[in-house]
Amino acid sequence: MLLVWTLLVAVLSSGIGGLVGAYVEREGVGDVHLPQPGKVPAGRAPDSVAGIAARALPSVVTLHVRGADEAGTGTGFVLDARGHILTNNHVVEPAASGGEISVTFSSGATAKGKVVGRDSGYDLAVVQVTGVHGLTPMPLGNSDDVRVGDPVVAIGAPFDLANTVTSGIISAKERPITAGGEKGDGSDVSYVDALQTDAPINPGNSGGPLLDSRARVIGINSAIRSAADGTDSGTGQAGSIGLGFAIPVNQARRVAEELINDGHATHPVIGVTLDMGYTGDGARIDAKARDGGPAVTKGGPGDRAGLRAGDVITEVDGQRVHSGEELIVKIRAHRPGDRLRLTVEHGGTREVSLVLGASDQN
Repeated sequence: MLLVWTLLVAVLSSGIGGLVGAYVEREGVGDVHLPQPGKVPAGRAPDSVAGIAARALPSVVTLHVRGADEAGTGTGFVLDARGHILTNNHVVEPAASGGEISVTFSSGATAKGKVVGRDSGYDLAVVQVTGVHGLTPMPLGNSDDVRVGDPVVAIGAPFDLANTVTSGIISAKERPITAGGEKGDGSDVSYVDALQTDAPINPGNSGGPLLDSRARVIGINSAIRSAADGTDSGTGQAGSIGLGFAIPVNQARRVAEELINDGHATHPVIGVTLDMGYTGDGARIDAKARDGGPAVTKGGPGDRAGLRAGDVITEVDGQRVHSGEELIVKIRAHRPGDRLRLTVEHGGTREVSLVLGASDQN
């Protein structure tokens, strides 16, 4: 009985379909009209990705850098009406000794740039253009106010694709990141207490702004973690896997001001030589300095605070440090003159209060 009913439905459906098809063909009403979109507002909400990009793009530039043996592309953004542009040191480094820097604005206009100052320890540099009018400075935010989960927008020129906009969130704060080190003596290593983001960042994004929902700079995109070779300063061809790192703008603001005003930046120091080969937990003060002198500089901040060779520093202001690199990152996140509270182990645990000194060595 069930089989008969099924066949009956099929026969009736076939018959009805044939009649409808004949009618459509006879009357000529078979044109297809797909749904049309509704009206879209011309503008975008100020805190949308499109709204943020519209406000920020006039302040973002692409830098084409050429040196004697190397050329590359990076990003920067306008700091003031005098033509100062902030970017990464590793972006402009090929032109540091007689090379050329071409700066392209979002409008397509170009100008020659010159390095005003650069610092490999912070991986920051300031370039200046002249003869360009109507510059739009990028507003700077407060990276201390950033929270994990905040939405962010990154702008740059990945693989020389200028004015590329990507979005994501702040994935983490205070990530100890080191990059560089190609010279082998450690003089070109940068130490950053970085903001981590999943906004896609690729080679060419270096030096570009990481923006909050109010289109203010909260970080300078500087490095990515690639699946192939670990931390990449943006000079290789590895692509984004959602692990990007930006220099907090509060640190970059101070360094940029010093580079513009003095041509160099000061580094906060504690006046000790660390044993960078130490494999235990914490940062250990070496037995002696690299020149054979005392590991704790006489009369320096560490000496005045009572630090001595063999001390292992395990915390800075209550935050754990697990290596010498992490201690340097924590110190670099502060200003000379700031007071730190160190937890030290050496035959027992003690706390040390220390005021950071200053060094202008790169």
